[in-house]
Amino acid sequence: MNPTTTPAPASVPPAPAQGRSAQYDAFHAARARTNLVASLYAQAMGEDYPAEVAASSSCDWPLLGLLTARLRLHPGQLLVDAGCGAGGVGLWLARALAVRLAGFDLSPVAAAQATARRARCLAPAAALAFLHVGRLERTGLPDGSAHGIVCVDALGGAADRPAALRELGRVLAPGGRLVVTRALRRGAEPAWHEQVEAAGLTQEHLDERPGEAAMWERLYRLWIAHADQLRRELGEAPAQNMLREAHRMLPKVPGRRAVLLTLRRPPDAPAGAGPADRMAAPDRRPGDRPASSKETPQ
Repeated sequence: MNPTTTPAPASVPPAPAQGRSAQYDAFHAARARTNLVASLYAQAMGEDYPAEVAASSSCDWPLLGLLTARLRLHPGQLLVDAGCGAGGVGLWLARALAVRLAGFDLSPVAAAQATARRARCLAPAAALAFLHVGRLERTGLPDGSAHGIVCVDALGGAADRPAALRELGRVLAPGGRLVVTRALRRGAEPAWHEQVEAAGLTQEHLDERPGEAAMWERLYRLWIAHADQLRRELGEAPAQNMLREAHRMLPKVPGRRAVLLTLRRPPDAPAGAGPADRMAAPDRRPGDRPASSKETPQ
């Protein structure tokens, strides 16, 4: 849920990929001209704001810690950042975990910005990160090529969410994990179980994110309070997209339940190196039903 990945209301068909790309391009290009958006995120998150990541998402220090723990990656393995935006989350994790990185985003502008950040974030290992243009439903990555995948606040913006989950499952190597942020209405039955099974994955953990809703409420109020400044520094269209999101979502935030879902492809491959190893550089609620006994106690 952010200016580049907010899902359309259920009654509105998703925009064509080209139309969504143009909207995201405009946002990322405008944000690069000013530090206003980053400043508002920093105010909303307070001491939980990871300045180096500077993501247009709910990624804070607690989430970075959860991502690191749930991925369980080894040095040199391949991490995919699905819907990477300007690259902050994936690049931070690649450096922290000493892994290779393949990131993709629908927006060519975002992918170019992520590529430009490699040297600063990963030097001298910048060549081990590859950022490209791709869609959640069509990543362009080989079968079984990723030891881990992160998808932060991006799955909700997919034109076809079940197809996107199947695609990410296809890219995941046996034993690999997909860690994805999800949100639903409090008290609602999660709808992802069938989608997870269809993707050939199992649910390993479900972590609650109790502070996420309050963060979005603070952020949306800041956007509205700084509407004139957003228009001046970002331009009318990007600012209007942000303000439209804020006014639409603010009444819904108190009923929002945010979680981090960890899915795993069963480690059923024969012994020996798989495709991912051969690649060159690039509180528990009813209905949560983990497929493993390892779910984090809530």
